[in-house]
Order: sequence, then structure tokens, then C-alpha cells
Amino acid sequence: MVEMAPMGFWLATCGSSFLGQLGKREKGNIENWFGSVNSRELMTSPQMPDTNWLWFRVFSNLGLRSLGLAYNASKLKTDMDHLDSFYVGSGWSTDGPRNIQMDYYSGPFAIQTSQLIYSKLAAETDPERCKEYKDRARQYALDHIHYFDAEGRAIPFGRSTTYRFAMAAFWGALAYAFGPDDPLPTPLTWGIVKGLLLRNLRWWSKQPAIFTPSGTLSIGYCYPNMYFTENYNSPGSPYWCMKAFLPLAVSKTHPFWSSVEEVYPLASIPPVVRLHKPLHIVSHRGGHTMLLSSGQFCSYPLKATQAKYGKFAYSSAFGFSVPTGSYQLEQHAIDSMIGLSDDEGETWKTRRLALDARIEIIGGGPVLRSKWTPWDDVEVETYLIPPTEEAPNWHLRVHKIRTEREIKTAEGGFAIYGQDEDGRHLGEFGQNTVDGYREKSGSAVAVSRAGVVGIVELGTEKRKGEVLRADANSNLMESRTVIPTLHRDLGRRETVVFVTAVFAVPESVSRWREWSEEQWEKKPRIPSWLNL
Repeated sequence: MVEMAPMGFWLATCGSSFLGQLGKREKGNIENWFGSVNSRELMTSPQMPDTNWLWFRVFSNLGLRSLGLAYNASKLKTDMDHLDSFYVGSGWSTDGPRNIQMDYYSGPFAIQTSQLIYSKLAAETDPERCKEYKDRARQYALDHIHYFDAEGRAIPFGRSTTYRFAMAAFWGALAYAFGPDDPLPTPLTWGIVKGLLLRNLRWWSKQPAIFTPSGTLSIGYCYPNMYFTENYNSPGSPYWCMKAFLPLAVSKTHPFWSSVEEVYPLASIPPVVRLHKPLHIVSHRGGHTMLLSSGQFCSYPLKATQAKYGKFAYSSAFGFSVPTGSYQLEQHAIDSMIGLSDDEGETWKTRRLALDARIEIIGGGPVLRSKWTPWDDVEVETYLIPPTEEAPNWHLRVHKIRTEREIKTAEGGFAIYGQDEDGRHLGEFGQNTVDGYREKSGSAVAVSRAGVVGIVELGTEKRKGEVLRADANSNLMESRTVIPTLHRDLGRRETVVFVTAVFAVPESVSRWREWSEEQWEKKPRIPSWLNL
């Protein structure tokens, strides 16, 4: 069924060029193969999953219809009506009625891109729906732009990130579906849209490890990596990235091609923005795009789901890490998470389900609040506070932990490349080293060719700082990483409040080594409204 989507699109756009060369038998084979999907019932696998998979059948019927072959008009309409029931507003859809994650499937991987293609292919037969899809795309574009940065990188978040530059496919789909007279929402221009797509492609072109020795795309992100893959991945999965090339089907006179490429519009978008539907707060401060997240999770036991949806922060510069095993902290690789252990550190629990997640305006700015309960007698309430103009490289996390059992706690900052200039394990700072790490009571910081990351306890609780050497291949962007981490053991019937400041400066920032040392010394203030 999966392959029916691109093949149905091909039938609808190019099929007429070869149809005349086929006989009755061959045309019948096409009708039978593409039409076979219409007998599947809407339910969970192996029939027809109640997710974006419905688009596979839609494109099968669109392809058949475009060639004048037998298709199921009733099934096409029923599927489209049902897909529209996934819509939640502001341009966003969930990936099915029982799923609440709003990630790249809600946009470039599946739903938004499919809606835009449909609005092009069905403009004459379903004009009202096609108009609605273009309106949704305008709304979604104003949110989707915040998942990219000025370097062209997208924020790795959620599942199927092995599709790589399909993350930018929505921008190409806009060019495919929108004509020269279709207005874009302010502040977007065709030059900005062009830049968003082309910079992302250029950034990926600088990642040579995405290819296997045979020249095919690997399963992985910036290098081959099987730890973070999904059970539905195959060697062909990375080639969903080809969705990014939709503008090749657009005339060279289209304003996407004729416009001059423009830079990322940092001057015309807010430095911090609330995205209400996906429950994200996005920051463009500090030289990278970063989102604070709560409230999303996958409805089925997806591999490493707690890492793909449950972390506190996701960065375009530093990626995220997934567990490589279930024993000891090094294998759990808890960057941008707090982990709890009740078995002396052998196994660790991290946030998967965030309860009562909501964005509130407190102290004049957005704050993301949520709770989670790793055990029935342990509760963690978390406030996530984005960077400020005064402290652009820091975000804050405040955790109130109530426990009835003895537990260990460990909280990680961002993961960073963990080797020095000579390719050896990152060591402690010495007299003649520019790369290295420093561990203190209440803080930890690491510097390498990728930039600087660190973590600090701002409150009164005593925590031990450590630069944890994470297990190899746990991070999406770098195969060897370290994670600045804070530790504290809690006793029975104890309640504590941790106030965590997390620091990050990517190497893409001009003069980042000198600037980061200065910024590191300027610790952010604890907001007065916390009343600690």
C-alpha cells in the first residue's frame, strides 16, 4: 500500500504519456493492482490503518481516475471526508483520530503535503475542498517556518526522521500547488520559501555520512544508525526524502524559480513563539532554533518513543539521543530529560506521558507546564521557560518532585560531539586545550568542535555535575557524544524543587568560542514569579 501513493501520483501526472502504448490486458492489470486497495477495511493493520495511510488509497484512485480507468469514487470521497476529521485547526492535523502527536507527519511527511498535491490534482473535481486545503497550508506555513534555522537545519523531532530532507517538502509542495496568483501569508514570499527549501538541501549535501559505500541513502540521520529506527523502516524508507523535489514539476516561470532566494526571515518573525496545537514553544535565540515540548506521545509502543516525543527540548544544532540499551545511564543517554531510578541506577525512567500539559503566560512570557508520574508514589511537575533577550543561550526548567520512595535523579542538557581535535575522547580542560569539559558541584560544561553545552543548578538544592559519556551511536547527529548532567539522590517522603539552567551555543555562531565563555558566566536569573 505504501508504494501506491507515489505510484498513484505518477499515474496522475505522467501516466497519460504511456497509456496509449498499453493493451486491454495491461490496462486491466493496472486497474486490478491499484484497485485492490479499495477492498481493505478501515481499521488497524494489516487492513487499512486509520492514519495518514488513507492517503495511499486516495492517490491510487486519483491515478486511476486521471487515466479514465475504473476507480472507486465512493471510497475516494469517504476517505477524504474521514481524513478531514483529523483536522484540529490552525492548519494542523493529527495522524489519525487516536493519535495526538503533531510532528512532521502533520505536515511535510504526509498530511499537509498530501493535501497540497490533492488541491492541485483535484482542483476541478473538488474545488471547495481544494480551496480549504490551500487555506490550511497558509496557516500551517506560519508555524512550520519555526522548525527551521538560518543555517537550513530543521529540528529533529518525532518519528521517521530518517526521511531527512522530506522535513522541508512542504515548501516545495507550496510551489507545486500554488499558482503565481495564489497569495502567500505575510511575511512569506516566494524568495523566502525558496530559501527554506534550498538551504535545507544544501545543509544535507554537507553530511557525507548519510550515504552508504554504494551511494544509496542509509537508514539514519547524519550517519547510519539503527538504534532510532522504526519497525516499519526498510532500505527504501530514506527515499521519502524525494518529496522535497516537488518543485521540479513546476514551470521555470513560476515565482518559486524566478524569485531571488531570500535569507531566513529572523527580522520579521518573533524570537520566541507559542505554537498552540503541537504544544511547543519555539526559540530562535542563541544561534539555533530550539523547541520546548510537552504533551505529545505516540499511542502505540514506538521504539524510543520517550526520546522522540518526551524530551524537554529539541535543537536544530544538537539533535537528540535515543537509548541504546536499558542498563545504566550511559545507555539511556538522557539528554534534555530528567531520569529517575529506584534500583541504584541500573534502569531509568524518563518522561513519556505528560499530563495536563498546557502553555500559560506567566511573568509576561510563555511557560510550558506539565506533570508526569513515573510511579504511583512519585510525581514530577515541570515548568519549561524559553530563552530571554538578556540570556539568549539559556533556557530554564523547574521541576517539583514529590517522592515516597528512595530514588536517584539525573538531568541532562544537550548532547554534543564528545571528542577533541585529535579524535580522542574529550578530556578535562588543560592548559593547552581548547576542547574539553569541566565538572563542578552544581554544574557541568563541555566544549568541542560542535560548540558549547552546559547545565547549572540555580536553586538551593545541591546537585553533582558530571559530563556523561553517552553510549556510541545514541545521538542522531554525532556518533560519539557527551551530555552535561546533574545528579541528586532523594529519600523517602522527600519533596524538592530543582531549578535548572541549560546552556547551548552551536559552532555556527560567529566567534562562538570567545562569545560562549562570556555568555556562560552570565547565568540567567530565576523568575520572581516562581516564589521559591
